[in-house]
Amino acid sequence: MSDSLFYGSLVRLAARRTDDIDVMVRWYEDAEYLRNVDTDIALPKSKNQLEAEENNESTSIEFRLRTIDKDDLIGFVALHSIEWNNHSGLLAIGIGESQNRNKGYGTDALKIILRYAFHELNLNRVGLDVIEYNTRAIRAYEKAGFRHEGKMRAAVNRDGKFYDRLIMGILRSEWEALNQD
Repeated sequence: MSDSLFYGSLVRLAARRTDDIDVMVRWYEDAEYLRNVDTDIALPKSKNQLEAEENNESTSIEFRLRTIDKDDLIGFVALHSIEWNNHSGLLAIGIGESQNRNKGYGTDALKIILRYAFHELNLNRVGLDVIEYNTRAIRAYEKAGFRHEGKMRAAVNRDGKFYDRLIMGILRSEWEALNQD
């Protein structure tokens, strides 16, 4: 299964299910999750708000992350702001509940989504930004081959302190060099 387009060793990329929203509402009540997944203000979202966002399709492709062993919904991964003419897009990923973090799920999901981005979507570049205090995510991105490309200084204000937004990216050629089997 590990060679499948949608499967890693721990997680798989899955389509949305109607009951996903009930789980995701809990994530949007977790301040740590909200402050790591986005630079916007931490604001809980209702079931109706999440459902409305689900129906707002754009230049993005989003998957749910489900564990292979139990089929539990643990997060999401998305390629968004895709510029088809430039073969580039941005990545977003979130592991919803704290008990599912630091278990390798994010690293596994990054492997799968990058394979999908480069082999299925034919992208040449995948970028992202991450708040400097999110060291777990930064380590996972570096492990997947993302390189630091710059930063937006003092771009995020949390509890009266300003943090940089780190800009990272990976090119298809870099990813292929790291994933020669």
